[in-house]
Amino acid sequence: MVFVFALTSASATAAPVAVRFPEAATHGFLVLRGPNGDVLAHGEFVQAPAKGERVESRLTFRFKDGSLWDETLTFTQQRVFRLMTYHQLQRGPSFPEASEVRFDRDTGRYRARVGNGKASEDTIELPEDLHNGLTGTLLKNLPPRASAAGHLLTFTPTPHRLDTQMRVEGEDKFFVGDVARAATRYLLKIEVPGVKGVVASLLGKDPPDVRFWISTGAAPGFVKFEGAMFLKGPRWRVERGPPRWPER
Repeated sequence: MVFVFALTSASATAAPVAVRFPEAATHGFLVLRGPNGDVLAHGEFVQAPAKGERVESRLTFRFKDGSLWDETLTFTQQRVFRLMTYHQLQRGPSFPEASEVRFDRDTGRYRARVGNGKASEDTIELPEDLHNGLTGTLLKNLPPRASAAGHLLTFTPTPHRLDTQMRVEGEDKFFVGDVARAATRYLLKIEVPGVKGVVASLLGKDPPDVRFWISTGAAPGFVKFEGAMFLKGPRWRVERGPPRWPER
């Protein structure tokens, strides 16, 4: 079922990732499951052209316990993908504490609040290969068997830059009805750079690995996600969710 590629021959992209499949208007529905497969939340993904040459993408999950995950970002796709703005809100009992973060490439500013603490607000230099909220899009655009490097930002509430590596880990089979399909399984490796990374490793607090499944073929598409959606978070699974129709 799983075929492991020879990664030694894969090409590595320093970033940013080049556009192979331009993003367009999209509206889809998702389901989020816990470690035991139980449904925790239902999600909605909406993407559409925004002002100028930007595309706006919004992902929301509404949990059964009343919790909310709401992530909105804008990006450009002239030759390469470039994250421009980001806003993420999480609150409710499914999360250890409420948080809200936002940053803007044009102004170079960020604002973040975690829990009941004081908000952190200042200027920040955003890497060109930053991919908060854009990881799935970048993976769809990687050439076959290619890998890429990038960065993520996390907030405590002060910002911390994480190094990332995205590479092919294998290929898995899934079914649509009785028809077998193939999906490439990507590993997203997250590391804390520098001295902080050494300390985190010694304390056993390395960020957990995350995996994405992207369908193969002429038009690659998201199939599944597995991993933590926030630092020290549980391992959740996100898949496409069919709508439920009322009974007649």
